[in-house]
Amino acid sequence: MQKYYLAVDIGASSGRHILGCLENGRITLEEIYRFENGMVKKDGYFCWELDRLFQEIKNGLKKCKEMGKIPSSMGIDTWGVDFVLLDANDRILGNTVGYRDRRTNGMDERVYKEISEEALYGRTGIQKQIFNTIYQLMAVKTRNPGHMEAAQSFLMIPDYFNYLLTGVKRNEYTNATTTQLVSPVTKDWDMELIESLGYNKKMFQKISLPKTVVGNFTAPVREEAGFDCEVVLPATHDTGSAVLSVPANDDNYLYISSGTWSLMGIERQEADCSKESKAANFTNEGGYDYRFRYLKNIMGLWMIQSLRHELKDAYSFAELCELAKKAGDFNSRVDVNADCFLAPDNMTEAINKYCRDTNQKEPATAGELAACIYNSLAMSYADTVKEIEMITGKTYSRIHIVGGGSNADYLNELTAKYTEKDVYAGPTEATAIGNILAQMLKAGEYKSVEEARNGVFQSFSVKKFGR
Repeated sequence: MQKYYLAVDIGASSGRHILGCLENGRITLEEIYRFENGMVKKDGYFCWELDRLFQEIKNGLKKCKEMGKIPSSMGIDTWGVDFVLLDANDRILGNTVGYRDRRTNGMDERVYKEISEEALYGRTGIQKQIFNTIYQLMAVKTRNPGHMEAAQSFLMIPDYFNYLLTGVKRNEYTNATTTQLVSPVTKDWDMELIESLGYNKKMFQKISLPKTVVGNFTAPVREEAGFDCEVVLPATHDTGSAVLSVPANDDNYLYISSGTWSLMGIERQEADCSKESKAANFTNEGGYDYRFRYLKNIMGLWMIQSLRHELKDAYSFAELCELAKKAGDFNSRVDVNADCFLAPDNMTEAINKYCRDTNQKEPATAGELAACIYNSLAMSYADTVKEIEMITGKTYSRIHIVGGGSNADYLNELTAKYTEKDVYAGPTEATAIGNILAQMLKAGEYKSVEEARNGVFQSFSVKKFGR
């Protein structure tokens, strides 16, 4: 019988269930279920709808049953930094507020009263972003101190879904590192830091690595899904899974995990917590097998996604690429990492205002807006390449772009042009593939990361863009 592995890959705007298996030595994928996701306004906060998302997870499991393709294991990955706090009765305390909410404004200064920004980076190696869990927890402690005191369990979003499926609570390593509360030396919670910030120490669970078995379905989930299944930890942080799927085994490349965010960097065996690394705003997130994802968060395709919605979804992403190409001589540029683009009420107006404020021509058409975004993104990639090469003292020959954004041919062309590197685009389903690879590694289908990445190279097409 064919052995299936199920990846439940939930992003900021949508989620999907993808079945993977090995056929004649090649990985094959089949998307069987897709659902929408997004933050909703609740009590004045931007929140995630976890009850609905968990029902969608179960709906996808039922689809497996209907198709007669029962997975031998499944894994869930999502974005990082967001979490739930559970009380003694395992009920969520408060709302599940998302990372684009502004409740963290000013919380960095409260954290820095206990530990300086420099010392925090030296201790964790994690890039400062105002939505990091460390600042979100300070917002809980400041605004809802009763929730902090009552919390018995801290679970990140995929940890929580795993708990609902199995009844077992575990914190997964790659996602835990995005909290800015894990030591890159011990690879465990920095309890001294947590205590100094006044966070509830007892709520943090044991940290487990990808490939760890969480457990099997609870009786109610078994009954609703129509089958039992082993739940295995992938790299539950979606970028961790995406990087695992990069089809390369040397150390002469940079990667971009391209989606709502663009995560650009390299893999390293040791974290770099130096002042130079901090000044360049790089992060040392945990990767598969205790590798470090040394990368920078760049705004990514969030800007083009927002523009598309503001244009009433009248254009596909491919059509926006074509319009941008035709308006390629439009030369206004923006800093894609500026705070004004994180969660503006209107992305078009945010871009226009930035151009006005910097004495540049405002985009007048959809093509000019798209050209501004794509060129600005590629320029940011080029700047990041220079920083990585300066910090590491090494020159890299190529860039691997994986994830949904690898389909944006025009952006790939611009990336090759601005970075002066060869660009290899694909696979598109990088996160789901990485999720499935962790399960296959656990099952012994592949004996090593190198063998698994060779499997990706042999199974999926990769498109080259020259300089």
